[in-house]
Amino acid sequence: MIQVSNVGLRYGDRKLFEDVNIKFTPGNCYGLIGANGAGKSTFLKILSGEIEPQEGQVIMGKDERLAILKQNHFEYDEFTVLDTVIMGHKRLYDVMKEKDAIYMKEDFSDEDGMRAAELEAEFAELNGWEAESEAAMLLHGLGISDEKHHMKMADLEGSEKVKVLLAQALFGKPDVLLLDEPTNHLDLKAIRWLEEFLINFENTVIVVSHDRHFLNKVCTHIADLDFGKIQIYVGNYDFWYESSQLALKMAQEQNKKKEEKIKELQEFIARFSANASKSKQATSRKKMLEKIQLDDIKPSSRKYPYVNFQIGREIGNDCLTVDGLTATQDGEVLFKDIRFTMNRDDKIVLLGNPLAKSALLDILMEEREADSGTFKWGVTTSQSYFPMDNSKYFEGNEKTLVDWLRQYSPEDETETFLRGFLGRMLFSGEEVKKSPSVLSGGEKVRCMLAKMMLSNANVLLLDEPTNHLDLESIQALNNGLIAFKGAMIFTSHDHQFIQTIANRVIEIQEDGSILDKQCTYEEFLDWKEANGLM
Repeated sequence: MIQVSNVGLRYGDRKLFEDVNIKFTPGNCYGLIGANGAGKSTFLKILSGEIEPQEGQVIMGKDERLAILKQNHFEYDEFTVLDTVIMGHKRLYDVMKEKDAIYMKEDFSDEDGMRAAELEAEFAELNGWEAESEAAMLLHGLGISDEKHHMKMADLEGSEKVKVLLAQALFGKPDVLLLDEPTNHLDLKAIRWLEEFLINFENTVIVVSHDRHFLNKVCTHIADLDFGKIQIYVGNYDFWYESSQLALKMAQEQNKKKEEKIKELQEFIARFSANASKSKQATSRKKMLEKIQLDDIKPSSRKYPYVNFQIGREIGNDCLTVDGLTATQDGEVLFKDIRFTMNRDDKIVLLGNPLAKSALLDILMEEREADSGTFKWGVTTSQSYFPMDNSKYFEGNEKTLVDWLRQYSPEDETETFLRGFLGRMLFSGEEVKKSPSVLSGGEKVRCMLAKMMLSNANVLLLDEPTNHLDLESIQALNNGLIAFKGAMIFTSHDHQFIQTIANRVIEIQEDGSILDKQCTYEEFLDWKEANGLM
């Protein structure tokens, strides 16, 4: 259990939190959400003790242990992988090392013997005899093979270090577990393992993540950081999002009968109550959901961009034919002799090697030449492309965002029209006068989406479009692409994004061939698992 009492924090004139009072209880997983810059990571640092609040205090139960996912990937380079994991329980690790040092002494005294006996008792009490096997189990679950357990951290790749630091946080069943973006750099298998671990974890978890599927899978509650306060809601991210949108709609439509909205909420709650993610908590969670009143759910202050891709014309019978395309890079085969036909209603997700996926999209947009093979777009198609690296689009001399967007407008649109378009993407007032060269990563993505929407293309090609976006923008883009009436080829690491958009999966395999399935993402994963291909 961890309790926050009257916590407040300011940076200069900016108030991050004020009078925050929350109790996080065992057996629950809390998804901490909030707009970018709202202070989610700062709040985790207050909970961990890394930052002192200016007001209030954080209280933990007596003798309870808190663990946090470390972000410094070089901090443990001189230690072995196994030792790094066990260091997640500092007291156990200290006891283990002191005990080993005593036994290594040549002149072993009576005092050493007494101290060793004390340490052995504490070691056993801390479940020390199981430490190495537990650490190995965590590493194995996250995909770190046995032969790497005794290697130095410095010898691991970056993505492997992330997994070891995650295992360190999970080690020793901490009473309170704080996780800041734990799925970053994890492969699908590791994410699925982590989801199962947290679903079955019996203590308190507080997690910050941009992965909506992950939040939906593991969270029993959402801690919403908004208006400088933190409000706890029962349910997962989807429940919070849908109910907050419903509350916002009601606030905007005061003339409608409140009873109608209450009935809508009750039907909505009934639907969600049947989908509790933790079976052992499903009954109590269902009861809590059933007690929710419309007034309990407050509209969010967050702003969502308006993403709406309109097509200029419908696609005819022919969309895209790929015939024997091959591409290599630095002597490595990215894909070889691949063939497929894209249909007018296809929403294709590309899986596999990131270099291969980006290369295929570049070739289809004629930004790169294939080593061999051909492709042909249908005469009724028009394409718009979102590359993973969009920096070249912002290297011009345009003085303002209005100037930048005007060059991509198919017609000579007025400044009022372009300002309105930018306003949909959350650039309002003086922000439209920003220079394109000073934009953040997320702002550049929103500009690229505005550019694509102006094109009215009926085929979209998108390479990791959710990179750099906050949860609000991801949700808006997701909704916009679900509603898109044209064809699409895209890449993403966002599980929910893929599942809700794609109706076809093409995976580029290690040998350069493709696996092509007309199905949803989860159906594809189930098929691979059933055939031992995961």
